[in-house]
Amino acid sequence: MSSTFLLMIAGCFVVTWLPRILPFVFAKKLEFPEKLHLFLSYLPICILGALLFQSILSVQEGRPPVLKFQETLACIPTLIVGYYTKDLMKIVITGIITIAVIRLVL
Repeated sequence: MSSTFLLMIAGCFVVTWLPRILPFVFAKKLEFPEKLHLFLSYLPICILGALLFQSILSVQEGRPPVLKFQETLACIPTLIVGYYTKDLMKIVITGIITIAVIRLVL
């Protein structure tokens, strides 16, 4: 490998790493108001909800959104596992296995 390539990899690492780590470094030293803490506590569920709807809906310009059958079907056992276990690893594994089985069968 050339040194240019290694420098490019190192640069990509830094550019990717900095925006993800710096907010945590600065946030440790700041004291946030309780209302901001409450607001920020809703962000993970909002982001996961947005990702869920983005993956199960097919949107085309000029047409109403349509549910993707396989992805919607895979959500059912995944949501059940999530409701009862509240364990992210089990949820992800259930979703991956479920969509794999559905795609294999259908």
